[in-house]
Amino acid sequence: MKATVIATFFGMSLICTYAAKEATKKMKKAKLYFALTDVPQIDCDVKAGKIINPEFIAKCPPGCQDVKYRVYGTDIYASFSSVCNAAIHSGIIDNTGGKILVQKVAGHSGYRGSFSNGVRSLSLPRWRESFLVSEGKPRKGVTYPSTLEYSSPKSTAVKSEPKKLEQDLKATKSADTANASEKASEQGDAVRKEHQTSPVLTPATQMATTTPTPMTTTTDPSTTTPKPATTPATIRTTTVAAASKTRPGLHRVRDIGSSSVHPAYSSVVAAASRQVQAAQGRGQNTDHTGIQRQEPVATFQRAAGSPAHLAMETDSWKPGLSLFDTGFSSKEELNPKPLESTSQGNPNCKVDLSFLMDGSWSIGKRRFQLQKHFLGNVAQALGIGSTGPLMGIVQYGDDPSTEFNLKTYANSKDLRNAIEKIPQKGGLSNVGKALSFVNKNFFSDANGNRGGAPNVVVVIVDGWPTDRVEEASRLARESGINIFFVTIEAAAESEKQNIIEPNFVDKAVCRTNGFYSINVPSWFSLHKVVQPLVKRVCDTDRLVCSKTCLNSADIGFVIDGSSSVGTSNFRTVLQFVANISKEFEISDTDTRIGAVQYTYEQRLEFSFDKYSTKQDVLSAIKRISYWSGGTSTGAAISYASEQLFSKSKPNKRKIMILITDGRSYDDVRVPAMAAHRNGVIAYSVGVAWAAQDELEAIATDPDKEHSFFVDEFDNLYRFVNQLIQNICTEFNSQPRN
Repeated sequence: MKATVIATFFGMSLICTYAAKEATKKMKKAKLYFALTDVPQIDCDVKAGKIINPEFIAKCPPGCQDVKYRVYGTDIYASFSSVCNAAIHSGIIDNTGGKILVQKVAGHSGYRGSFSNGVRSLSLPRWRESFLVSEGKPRKGVTYPSTLEYSSPKSTAVKSEPKKLEQDLKATKSADTANASEKASEQGDAVRKEHQTSPVLTPATQMATTTPTPMTTTTDPSTTTPKPATTPATIRTTTVAAASKTRPGLHRVRDIGSSSVHPAYSSVVAAASRQVQAAQGRGQNTDHTGIQRQEPVATFQRAAGSPAHLAMETDSWKPGLSLFDTGFSSKEELNPKPLESTSQGNPNCKVDLSFLMDGSWSIGKRRFQLQKHFLGNVAQALGIGSTGPLMGIVQYGDDPSTEFNLKTYANSKDLRNAIEKIPQKGGLSNVGKALSFVNKNFFSDANGNRGGAPNVVVVIVDGWPTDRVEEASRLARESGINIFFVTIEAAAESEKQNIIEPNFVDKAVCRTNGFYSINVPSWFSLHKVVQPLVKRVCDTDRLVCSKTCLNSADIGFVIDGSSSVGTSNFRTVLQFVANISKEFEISDTDTRIGAVQYTYEQRLEFSFDKYSTKQDVLSAIKRISYWSGGTSTGAAISYASEQLFSKSKPNKRKIMILITDGRSYDDVRVPAMAAHRNGVIAYSVGVAWAAQDELEAIATDPDKEHSFFVDEFDNLYRFVNQLIQNICTEFNSQPRN
């Protein structure tokens, strides 16, 4: 009995031991499964410095390959970088996302920028912490967290010693100066615009104090907020949600290695900026804490839809460039009012000018400031005035908007002051959209367009556009707009693969002979082209795009007045002639209209120089009386060549529109060929019994595009738009060289 009990007890012990071992195995398997499957996910904009864990595995979502998630460095990345975009740059994952292993390492000096796997990383002189990224496989002996710990901007505040901060700032500026020698020559590692959007200053960085106060620096390098010296008080601010998403888009980025203000100290510069703005009283007020702040409404009008991740300006700062501008302005500045002072201006340069200003994030604040200086110098050199040139500005990014129109400022001084106050829009470089906007909206009577002055658009673009310009440019040219391009730092050979529309300048400008385009190798040499540009836009004799299909022709109508037409149908023909004529710009210097009526004989109804207004021409057409008789179309063509087109102006296109309802009694081929040889572009319109072979013989080649036939007079109206369209298509197909 005892032996049985002992055996039973021993067996139960073995069973319990086995069960315990199996349970342990299951727990280990569960932990391993948990470690491999329960991986925390991070957003595309999460920076390594925001995560406290020294080593972790995380999962990146799809779609992180976007320039608004900035990366600094190559192989080893500054902790100010987007973790997921750094992983794409290093080739660990692609834009579909995936698991990555991140290891924090010490700070580094001289982070190198490069272009890899579709991501442009930027250079950085130094940063306090770095990280490495590799495949998302756990290392032996390392336990990885299932939840990441993020730094809290409020809980880990550390006071900065002003003296040490100043010393660090000086050291940083010295290192940056040594690292920026290539910027002086604009060569070396200058990073072109590859495709970028830029950040927007957060409200935290827009707080200002009336007197210098100690700073409270949080673990987030991009936010440094002033701490009042008095007792703490609640400060009302308007904040932007960190999770707010911006519209993704391709753009180009710049190397920020030349920045003489380290990102960690950008708040110091921002504080100085706010003090300057406070002294100038730029739309700020003071609450009960004594801290001056921007009004939220005015502050965030421009910020809507902009990238929310930028809290610093990384472009170089130099005294005198006013780079403390936050990029926002008050409502009054966004809608400038015309000033009373006017100037007569330069009478030898009477043009209506619109400058398309590049406001994309890719150029940064420093280059945007250089662009404003350039425009101010152009305004001064032009000599703005009521009898001279008038100038307005449209700024473009994702979408264009008018900063001010032609009649807002009537002298160079006021215009220059207004230009200096323009804030940067940000976004892409959508030049095509801007050209469409100008064509449809800018040159109107309400905006100060003078009619008699040539319309000129000067497009300033950093590198290359992010949309197509050819179609928008063609429509603008057809509207009589002279398009000039000033391209700064054009694409290098290695970058041309990134251009959406190759040879975009030649596809946009009025002529491809070099007169309408200026290429500037560097933003720092932009000032050198002020005088050459002014000279070109003021050379009105060479502004050939002012000549359009609607304002540069002598149009002669040759009208069949034979007996077969009849009185009623003749009035229908005259209405057809009037409907065509009224679509053209008629004056003694624009399109001119003449008319011949024929039967067996011919009669000059009125010549090209008889009427110089549209109303007079339409009245003259209405007064033409029906003649009646036979049909000698060949003789009528010869008569029109002698009485109308021989007296046409040399710079006018000679267009003949012949309307007939039957076969001619004489030959039409020889007179038509003679007219063609003399430069007459002939269109034939046949009605009812007109002979198709004669219509094609009369028409200029290709005759299918220059001859029309309709079965009844009442259907003539259907060809009005088609005929005008063909005239304009032919005009615009002329070589642009």
